[in-house]
Amino acid sequence: MSKHVLVIDDEQDLRELLTLTLSRMGISATAVETLTEAKDALEKSPFDLCLTDMRLPDGNGLDIVDHIQHNYPQTPVAVITAYGNVELAVEALKLGAFDFLSKPIALPKLRQLITNALASGPTDQSQSQKQSQALLLGDSSIMQNVRAQIVKVARSQAPLFISGESGTGKELAARSIHQQSPRASKPFVPVNCGAIPSELMESEFFGHMKGSFTGAIDNKDGLFQAADGGTLFLDEVADLPLAMQVKLLRAIQEKRIRPVGSETEVDIDVRLISATHKNLQQAVDKGDFRSDLFYRLNVIDITMPNLRDRHDDIELLARHMLDRLNASCSKQNILLSQQALEKMVAYSFPGNVRELENIIERASTLCEDGVIGLHDLKLNLGGARDSIDIHGDPRNESVDSLDDHLEEIEKDILMDALEKTRWNKTEAAKKLGISFRSIRYRLKKLGLDDE
Repeated sequence: MSKHVLVIDDEQDLRELLTLTLSRMGISATAVETLTEAKDALEKSPFDLCLTDMRLPDGNGLDIVDHIQHNYPQTPVAVITAYGNVELAVEALKLGAFDFLSKPIALPKLRQLITNALASGPTDQSQSQKQSQALLLGDSSIMQNVRAQIVKVARSQAPLFISGESGTGKELAARSIHQQSPRASKPFVPVNCGAIPSELMESEFFGHMKGSFTGAIDNKDGLFQAADGGTLFLDEVADLPLAMQVKLLRAIQEKRIRPVGSETEVDIDVRLISATHKNLQQAVDKGDFRSDLFYRLNVIDITMPNLRDRHDDIELLARHMLDRLNASCSKQNILLSQQALEKMVAYSFPGNVRELENIIERASTLCEDGVIGLHDLKLNLGGARDSIDIHGDPRNESVDSLDDHLEEIEKDILMDALEKTRWNKTEAAKKLGISFRSIRYRLKKLGLDDE
């Protein structure tokens, strides 16, 4: 069955261009000049997509975006804006527009937008909910609301910002959005902005040409090219230096990049999802983060809840993590005692879900007789944080050798630094005076790595 697109524009040349492009793609079109005609057409026939100019004789594109969102929410809308009119384009995205194009229209970008929008189609809500729940477990009302938000925003192409403390599952949320989007078959590329040396950042993001700097022995694609057609997830985006923020802003606005050492620009088709555990608005107020970039990244926002705000989910998460560990080792069948479970439900979890996962993994290794007991949890490493007493200080337990004793001390130090920085490895490494690579190595060696 042929797709049907509504075209709204008062310029005859542009209406004809859009209609002809759609026809060559095997798509039928209904073209109108005004908002009034568009609303009449929407009442008479269903449409798979609406393409609208921003300036119309009896209103603007924002009006039709709002009208369709309220009355025909399954129909994606893309707006066409004058070159450089970024504010209106962002406002349209905030109202629910699927994407935008700037004039003069580049036909390859137009065809790509149409393809992406039609691929989004009407969502299968039940299937989307199942996919989201598989990644983001939790029966609490706060998690159900998060999953519902994710299903809703997955269809859009608008930049999305995920806030929340370290360990709350921001990357899992980003993956869930990608998996339910029209880009699901394309790459999901995550990057920790705080882990890239500032002098290599431009090359890492945009790629470079052979000979463009010492060590550039071949042409290399950057992260934007690697994520082409898919989703680029910028974790800890607050750690981007100001010089890189300028270049990233331009890439978002122009939808093209220039590899280091190249004289030509490359078109990109990427949805950006960014995240940080820091308060980005405070960073803007302090001058550490550009307000215009924050405005562009924060078109749609989702907040991941702290684990201490959804205690009802702790048992479900703990048992799921333990089942996964048991499944990875067919001979293993570790159980969780009721005492240990009650202790975890009462614990504050400053490191959130990531800390819970580390605790379960560590306890399953330390427990005896296949049952995780209260003393196996060691929840007071680095200082107790809740009101329930636990049996003894792990540093007073007997060890078999000096190496074991030193290892316990090293674990204590690492855990203390991680907990004080809310499980931000980059900040913990700085606090300890070691490199990011070194802290990752030590965590992996001690069995504390969550990756």
